[in-house]
Amino acid sequence: MRYRGTLAGRITLVCLAVAGIAVIVAGFVAARLIRTTADNVLQSSLSAQADVVASQLDESGIGNRLGVGKVADVVRGQGISVVVRRAGGQPAGDAVSVQAAAKAGLGAVHSERVLVAGAQYLVETRAVGTRGAAFALVLPARNADTTQRALVRNIAFALGIGLLVAAAAGFVSGRLLGRPLRRAAAAAGSLRAGRRDVRVPVEGPREVAEVAGSLNSLADALAHSEARQRDFLLSVSHELRTPLTAVTGFAEAIADGVASGDDAQRAGQTIQREAARLERLVTDLLELARLGADEFRLDVTTLDLGALLRDCAEVWQLRCARENVRLSIVAPSSPVPVPADARRLHQVVDGLAENALRVTPSGAPMVFSLSVSGSEAHLSVRDGGPGLAPEDYPVAFERGVLNARYRDRRPVGSGIGLALVHALVTRMGGALTAGPAPEGGAAFTITLPLAASTATVPIPRP
Repeated sequence: MRYRGTLAGRITLVCLAVAGIAVIVAGFVAARLIRTTADNVLQSSLSAQADVVASQLDESGIGNRLGVGKVADVVRGQGISVVVRRAGGQPAGDAVSVQAAAKAGLGAVHSERVLVAGAQYLVETRAVGTRGAAFALVLPARNADTTQRALVRNIAFALGIGLLVAAAAGFVSGRLLGRPLRRAAAAAGSLRAGRRDVRVPVEGPREVAEVAGSLNSLADALAHSEARQRDFLLSVSHELRTPLTAVTGFAEAIADGVASGDDAQRAGQTIQREAARLERLVTDLLELARLGADEFRLDVTTLDLGALLRDCAEVWQLRCARENVRLSIVAPSSPVPVPADARRLHQVVDGLAENALRVTPSGAPMVFSLSVSGSEAHLSVRDGGPGLAPEDYPVAFERGVLNARYRDRRPVGSGIGLALVHALVTRMGGALTAGPAPEGGAAFTITLPLAASTATVPIPRP
């Protein structure tokens, strides 16, 4: 696995790189400025000394006073060479200084930096009197270079200290920034291990705080999802236990010879009925899983929704009559073409009708209603039962929610029927909503877009 450095290490390296570049640039700029400033300072100092020497001389006294006088001695004591030219005479002094003075232009007020024999010299020349007498002060530039090198060393030392401070600051900053991220990583590891009570303090820079907040939201979502899964499994387990208990009990009665004759026949019918109930439950579970995994096939054609509704009503009229529930149909006589899978849409209506009949008391109504509005068709299954609490309608299609809330108060299904029909309608491009019904119970409404073509196919029998 490729090694990945720590955040603190990377921030430290970045700080060092930035500080190093800044030091190099600052060093070059400072060295140039130091050289220029030092030259200017030394040249100005040499010029001032030349002015002082010139003020002490006159044409008559240049020989004695400048050659051996105290002023010249003081100047020479500072490492400055003196070149003298008497009136009508030749420049006198050491050969290099005379050459430097000549290059600078001895005899005029002049400041110059000249090159003699590969060495740099600072030269100040002055004229004395009116008969051609003059002198020059010559300072080797190496004296200035020595000063510059000392300044550069001091600045380099200061910049080195700054580099160390930048490294320390980068390391500390990286540690401080990395601390909440390390906490977030530890919390993520705990979530992966199965814990759902871990939370990360939302602090630090905005980006780090967003990571912590997102991780906390993920932990809440996982806890909520797992709680719903547990409730769903409890609901399914409860639904499985009832038919299994009946099947097991009647099978034991037949096996032990307790049930015989008509009793054995009734026991067999009960076993058959409960086995069919188990099969429907398992089928619903498998279809819901396939829908969630996007492995569900639909055969969508253009069909007459009114014809399908009347076909479903024929079956449910008999079942409602057995339960003394009045089923009525409200539908237009003209065709209502919609694109849908006929068999699956039949399954949806049957599922909604079974859910309604389960809670509708004897003597109460149940309604199949079909209407057209604009470019949409609306098919509703309404009942006269107790209905749902207002806060339950938005969550009516979540798996196991209604089962968990109402199983101790009224007959309920497995908790997956409404979730399945909602997924089926959604896959067919429609919408399924829940709300209160005019009959006093709940209304579940399927909304499908109308088909562009009016040609329909026969409704297959389920």
